[in-house]
Amino acid sequence: MRSVLDMAVSAPTHYSIQDHWITLDGARMRYLRDGRGPAFVLVHGLLGYSFSWRYAIPVFAQRATVHAVDMLGVGFSDRPIGLDCCLQASAERLLRFLDAAAIDSCDLLGTSHGGAISMMAASLAPDRIRHLILVAPVNPWSLFGKSTAEFLTRPWVKPVFLGMAPFLEVIHGYLLRRLFGDPKRIRPGTLKGYSAPFSMPGAFRYGISVLNTWEQDLQKLEAALPRIAHIPTLILWGSLDNAVDPASAYKLSQQFRNCQVRMFEGVGHLPYEEVPDEFNRAVVDFLANGHTKF
Repeated sequence: MRSVLDMAVSAPTHYSIQDHWITLDGARMRYLRDGRGPAFVLVHGLLGYSFSWRYAIPVFAQRATVHAVDMLGVGFSDRPIGLDCCLQASAERLLRFLDAAAIDSCDLLGTSHGGAISMMAASLAPDRIRHLILVAPVNPWSLFGKSTAEFLTRPWVKPVFLGMAPFLEVIHGYLLRRLFGDPKRIRPGTLKGYSAPFSMPGAFRYGISVLNTWEQDLQKLEAALPRIAHIPTLILWGSLDNAVDPASAYKLSQQFRNCQVRMFEGVGHLPYEEVPDEFNRAVVDFLANGHTKF
């Protein structure tokens, strides 16, 4: 298997993180780990995997032990048949990953659907999460994606879509381009890196499974939020995000007692790709102000 460096010609030259593997629920789960210090766990979005954090890990690893996961069903982790991909099941798997990696408590960062997983995981074990960083997280107050979820999970659409999956790599690239506020910010190697796992069998099955319970998951997430209202939280968003409504950032922020919101003007759904220096600085400053060890 090629390393993440081979897939991103623009990755920083000092990027030294290596692959690690654990067995979770009888399947092999991949994650990247680097650094020393307090545990910091990074959770990718629906179209991403640990590759998403190639510009962030070298910065965060100077201050923390960074764990960037490929959730089961995604990236280069195994794709078990029949994997339960509802939000609570995914959150429970993330907590079992913490157990397997011997992480008692951590700072937790999640983007897009990974942000929703992170919030749900925090609600199930709030004593284990020191700080939350949510990057354009899927949330109950954004209606973006609702019609897509309803369409792709219709009984006659789902099998057709999955049957075409081996030929959808071009569409995956198109979807990724749309996530950028300014496509000129797409660095060499980015689309190739994100598309690499989609050549593997079952690559699109996870996404469809997530969409199956989309509405129910958002209702459960809204009900869970009071349990994490006390956790210091940073919300980061791009003003031109067309995947998760930026306007929902402010309603979401009201669910927390200690929450900061940072909007990156002219940026899309992936601020860690478009403006990595600004993104990294915002995260480092937030955590540094939150506890002296970071």
